[in-house]
Amino acid sequence: MTMVEHLEELRRRLMVVIAAIAIGAVLGFIVSETVLDILRQPLPEGFDTLFFTSPAGAFVARLKIAGFVGVGLAMPVIMYELYKFVTPGLMPGERRMLWPFLLVGVLLFALGVVIGYLILPLALTFLFGFAGEGIEPFPILEEYVGFVTTLLIVFGLMLQFPVVIFVLARLGIVTPQWLASRRRWAILIIAVVSAVATPGGDPFSMVVLSLLMYGLFEATLVVVRTLRPRSSGSPTDDNR
Repeated sequence: MTMVEHLEELRRRLMVVIAAIAIGAVLGFIVSETVLDILRQPLPEGFDTLFFTSPAGAFVARLKIAGFVGVGLAMPVIMYELYKFVTPGLMPGERRMLWPFLLVGVLLFALGVVIGYLILPLALTFLFGFAGEGIEPFPILEEYVGFVTTLLIVFGLMLQFPVVIFVLARLGIVTPQWLASRRRWAILIIAVVSAVATPGGDPFSMVVLSLLMYGLFEATLVVVRTLRPRSSGSPTDDNR
């Protein structure tokens, strides 16, 4: 394919992804009231009421929920379109290898959202605990929804980290030895990405996300070591 054909293919794939997110967002808007009730559950006791300070505040919050649900529902389509975009450049064996890890990626996204939701009560209690004498939290609806949905999506996306490492290792772009020898760099990168990605400067969520990503990094190393690499040579081989 020429560069123009690649760009045209990418445009078609992106249009499908956008359409899938839009359809999911419509469904998300329909169930936004139920989702909002679920998102309010992690609030600390005594702060279960959310306020909005502008006429469009409640509507904006519903739109944020709709976008969050749309991305979540469209994740299988997103992974499939990504697979279809990259497969023309892969060998048949590599295409078969990618299929199960696309499914794993969808499951890891869902797992990340669940973990993010489970730590929300602890994170919110930690953050609200900085309100001292004469200072009371006043949770604004759209800001709270934005914080929560961003946190959940960040956890879901960051859990794609092991899938990326595994695919790169299976394609021979990196080796387990090379990854293991750069473990300190991996820890530093994970810490920086977690600090930047978590919303609101929440250190509790940052620490949990960092530990989770590092654990998945080590688990992925174990997995790729047990599988035969695509080839013995690699640009990142230690003896080069």
